[in-house]
Amino acid sequence: MAELDRKRGHAPAPKEWTYAPAPESRDVVRLEERYGNFVGGEWREPAETYATISPSSEEPLATVAQGTAADVDAAVAAARDAFANGWSALSGSERAKYLFRIARILQERSREFAVLESLNGGKPIKESRDVDLPLAAAHFFYYAGWADKLEYAFPSRRPAPVGVAGQIIPWNFPLLMLAWKVAPALACGNTVVLKPAETTPLTALLFCDVLRQAELPAGVVNIVTGDGRTGAALVDHPGVDKIAFTGSTEVGKAIQRQLAGSGKRLTLELGGKAANIVFDDAALDQAVEGIVNGIYFNQGHVCCAGSRLFVQESIHEPLVEKLKRRLTTLRVGDPLDKNTDVGAINSSMQLEKIRSLVQSGVEEGAEIYQPPCRLPEKGYWFAPTVFTNVAQSYRIAQEEIFGPVLSVLTFRTPDEAVEKANNTPYGLSAGIWTEKGSRILWMAQRMRAGVVWANTFNRFDPTSPFGGYKESGFGREGGLHGLEPYLRFDDGDGS
Repeated sequence: MAELDRKRGHAPAPKEWTYAPAPESRDVVRLEERYGNFVGGEWREPAETYATISPSSEEPLATVAQGTAADVDAAVAAARDAFANGWSALSGSERAKYLFRIARILQERSREFAVLESLNGGKPIKESRDVDLPLAAAHFFYYAGWADKLEYAFPSRRPAPVGVAGQIIPWNFPLLMLAWKVAPALACGNTVVLKPAETTPLTALLFCDVLRQAELPAGVVNIVTGDGRTGAALVDHPGVDKIAFTGSTEVGKAIQRQLAGSGKRLTLELGGKAANIVFDDAALDQAVEGIVNGIYFNQGHVCCAGSRLFVQESIHEPLVEKLKRRLTTLRVGDPLDKNTDVGAINSSMQLEKIRSLVQSGVEEGAEIYQPPCRLPEKGYWFAPTVFTNVAQSYRIAQEEIFGPVLSVLTFRTPDEAVEKANNTPYGLSAGIWTEKGSRILWMAQRMRAGVVWANTFNRFDPTSPFGGYKESGFGREGGLHGLEPYLRFDDGDGS
């Protein structure tokens, strides 16, 4: 035994660790060559189409409908008919059965949906598989539980459905955002017209087959694909009672201006420039993992991404050193490879925006660091990036980049950290890293952010509300709060 131990002691240590490719099979997904719009439980032949691609290879995946005003009109009419002729009068317990069915089917088909989400969106398969799909199913399970308890959720009030909800979702979490919006709307007795993002429509179109399996009544959920023109037609349609939009602040402002005075209900979940604040008593290794998860998760395509890192001056150098070392271990590449940490940028347009803002950071004087990594030749890719020596006035510290780019700033006192963190037009999320519970509570009370994480980041749960302040929008999705935007209350005062 001693001789064996000596031989083991002389074994040379490997100079580097490499991972063999571990690709997930695409065979679990069967795509149609051409998709129309899903209206009234049937596929409506499109008048116009466009191709949707895989951002990792620029390979065309399918031809999908470019929804027109006539398509939107037909979808709203189908939703109104379904609302008036059965769905709104259905008991909460019966509506819950459909939501439970949808949740279970999503679980059963989770591998299929995860592969398609990564294929069409560019995010790593381990994120689609371990985050997006479990959370999407969990939201349907959660709101199924509320469907027959609305009178208990809002005691001494008489909740009733709003009507037809127009829902517009972004390209960074296509299926999860669908679940965030569709589940509470159906639980409350509304019907839906949903427009997925132009670049990532395929999981929403596959979801139509889930609706078929669940035997959801025709017209309760209608899906119309297309670009911003389709979304504008949905927002403008007089037959829509409520609009829910997740996307850019610029488009959100335009929607709010358009709906002013119309009487339509509106919730907006918009951009962000979250502050991740690390104090000198924090567990640095744990904080580094949270920082990486906060900004490089989903290639930084996260509205609540921790894109501004505030580090207490006394630990700035060791933390940045640890962070840079950690970046060298991130694997950038094929989204369907189970080893991939950072996938493809969603579109060429988004890649150009990231490049432009990164170049502005270099020109303004920030110090850039990118770990050595070989990017694939085809597709849209950007290396994980860290900027140090960043001033508050730099564009990279003020504007939402929506990519794998982190700006590092410093602070001395908690008051200074609060002042700098709140110095932004956004107010969606924030993170605090410290071992002192009293400091966490003190900071959270002063942060102008809708969600504040403590010693973690990007943690989501269907029972917890999510939403922002200021130019990050208004209204909440998730939790009990997520029901209220889809209800009207007949309290005798017309509310």
